[in-house]
Amino acid sequence: MHCIHCLLLLLAGLLLLSHSQLVQASEDTSNQTSTEFSSNQTYTEFSQLNISSYQIVPGNANFAFRFYHLIASQNSRQNIFFSPLSISFALAMLSIGAGGDTQTQILEGLGFNLTKLSLPEIHEGFRLVQHRLGHPSTELSTKVGNVLILSQDLQLLSDFVSATKASYDSQVLRSNFRDTEATTRLINNYVKEKTHGKIRDLVSGLRPDERMVLVNYIFFQGLWKKPFPPSKGFVGDFYVDENTVVKVPMMLQDDQQHWYLDDRHVPCTVLRMDYKNDAVAFFILPQKGKMKEVEQVLSPDMLTRWNCLLQKRYFYRKLSLQFPKFSISNSYALDEILPGLGFQDLFTHHADFSHINQDEKLKLSKAFHKAVLDVNEAGTEAAASTGVSAMFFSAKPKKRVLVFNQPFFAVIYSTSTQNILFMGKVFNPTA
Repeated sequence: MHCIHCLLLLLAGLLLLSHSQLVQASEDTSNQTSTEFSSNQTYTEFSQLNISSYQIVPGNANFAFRFYHLIASQNSRQNIFFSPLSISFALAMLSIGAGGDTQTQILEGLGFNLTKLSLPEIHEGFRLVQHRLGHPSTELSTKVGNVLILSQDLQLLSDFVSATKASYDSQVLRSNFRDTEATTRLINNYVKEKTHGKIRDLVSGLRPDERMVLVNYIFFQGLWKKPFPPSKGFVGDFYVDENTVVKVPMMLQDDQQHWYLDDRHVPCTVLRMDYKNDAVAFFILPQKGKMKEVEQVLSPDMLTRWNCLLQKRYFYRKLSLQFPKFSISNSYALDEILPGLGFQDLFTHHADFSHINQDEKLKLSKAFHKAVLDVNEAGTEAAASTGVSAMFFSAKPKKRVLVFNQPFFAVIYSTSTQNILFMGKVFNPTA
């Protein structure tokens, strides 16, 4: 059934991140079957979610890995953490106000083939994803939102206001940009409130001539299906590189069964950790000295491969798992990054935002993105804002002992929408 499930997702163009509805089996010695797929649940879930939300998955994943590799090429020895979905939401919403080549650059830069996917399908896909993510539970909460901060004398076209509200549930705030201190405070307080205090001081360095600021936020809070006992924590070594060792609080989970594999073709170990409800995390631990080699092959196809393999019962085994408890954050100036991904005109006088306002020439002068990740025994809090957050781990090879004590990669995604929520690299958990 695992193969049938993977084929279904691949044939439907669902790029990766298929997640079965797993049924936890009895773990006593008389029944060692661990977990099973429910094919009926899989097909039912697939039919219930409008196909438009799945059609944007390949583009979103393509953008996520392109963004990651560009950042990694600039920061090979630093932590990386961001929410590709958060950035995609913000830019897709902005495309509603763009015209001509600017709109095409935004959508193609996000990874969409406009000959195969229409504008209404793209916006409907994002609307459905946001709708699905907006159903929190006591065990998992993911909230995505958008806000436009506009000069108080800027008149918006009614079609733009209604379209962004309908597809992205966006809010509009008015501010006097000449008072840069008040505007900065307005934006930062808004994002701080919406991300439960996880994102602070997102915006800085605004100029009096700003006319429009776009902010997107995403907040994620999840509980592990198999939490770590707080009483078993200890302080351990984390080997940043051959010359750098740092002390980190480590969490221990002994004698539990987990989904993990030692890849025969890529020098790494891959661990899958499930949250309660609607999210899954992959933690990819390269072998010693193989970080760059593993990083080079990270792609949507590789993650799809690992996801399919880690649904086979053979890879559900007992191990002693150790990984760090930590908090990291990253900030990115998107106006410096996005031109390298095909968004050439967005921040120049060539930009066309005539669908927002036809009375003056608008351009996007700055775009901000910040991500924060907290990992603890119970689960994860992650918040991201574009105007982001996530989590991480590391590993080592009867009873198998898996130790995340050196740099590793992480991907967290929504199982119901098949979208990557967060991704990154933990190079130094104390940095």
